[in-house]
Amino acid sequence: MTRKERTLNAIEILKKEYPEAICSLNASNPFELLVATRLSAQCTDARVNLVTPALFEKYKTLDDYANAKLSDVEEIIKSCGFYKNKAESIIGMAQKIRDDFGGEVPDNIEDLITLPGVGRKTANLIVGDVYGKESIVVDTHMIRISNRIGLVDIKEPEKIERELKKVVPKDEGSAFCHRIVLFGRDICSARSPKCDGCPMADNCKKVGIK
Repeated sequence: MTRKERTLNAIEILKKEYPEAICSLNASNPFELLVATRLSAQCTDARVNLVTPALFEKYKTLDDYANAKLSDVEEIIKSCGFYKNKAESIIGMAQKIRDDFGGEVPDNIEDLITLPGVGRKTANLIVGDVYGKESIVVDTHMIRISNRIGLVDIKEPEKIERELKKVVPKDEGSAFCHRIVLFGRDICSARSPKCDGCPMADNCKKVGIK
């Protein structure tokens, strides 16, 4: 089985297991998704979803965030961890989007990564989920699972992104990444993967790859 064939097979397996490939972060507009993704760094999505309702209720527009008092944002997001840096990023993102991008969340990775606190993982999520463009979100689940099932043999996120873009169809990337997260949580966990009965067992790299 070639790497391309293995990838396409994995995509089809995960489609059957997780028909609805949706982002687990709750947001009602592009900037809210950007904020939620920033908060999710070294924090669970479940925790973020508990915190964001109060944040989104208090700050409804981009200007609200751009003009927010740092200590107020910190207080709301404190339980997400690293709250000081995250609060600075959220306000900074809003100010830069307002001042440099006409109030619109950028639709490309190059511009997105110029925003405070935004790396390629976050940028790919926005590009894929908001704008429907080619994207590969490389988080801890993707790093672990793409190596385990033989799609890549590297650990560096940006290199994984480049390699997967060679084999994942452009219109499948965003959904594939969401399904990988669900699969990682349910079955292919970091410490105790449930290999017995795993739907991906025949696709695992232990079978070998050409």
